[in-house]
Amino acid sequence: MTIHRETEEISTVDARRKLTKLPEQLEAHPATVAVTRRGKPVLAIMAWVDYEAIQETLAILGDSEAVGQLRNSIKEVKEGKTIPWTEAKARLGMER
Repeated sequence: MTIHRETEEISTVDARRKLTKLPEQLEAHPATVAVTRRGKPVLAIMAWVDYEAIQETLAILGDSEAVGQLRNSIKEVKEGKTIPWTEAKARLGMER
C-alpha cells in the first residue's frame, strides 16, 4: 500500500507567518510542507503520524533480519504458501 502525500512549498517567511495554522491545515489536507530558502527546500513539516511512520519504516529497514523475513514472506505469498487465518490463530494459541 502506497500513501502519497502532496508536497506544498512555502518560503521561510511564509512559514513563520503560517506556523500556528499549519497543524489544522495538515489535518484537513494531509501533506508535507517543504519550507524553502532562496527557492531550495531546507525543512520539511509534516503531521506527527507521518513522521512516526517514517521512523518505524527506517527502524525496520535497518534490521537486516526483519528485512530478510519480510522478503521471504512476500516470496511465500507470491508462491501461494499461505494458511487460513483460523489455522494461524490456532498455531499461535489464539483460539478460544
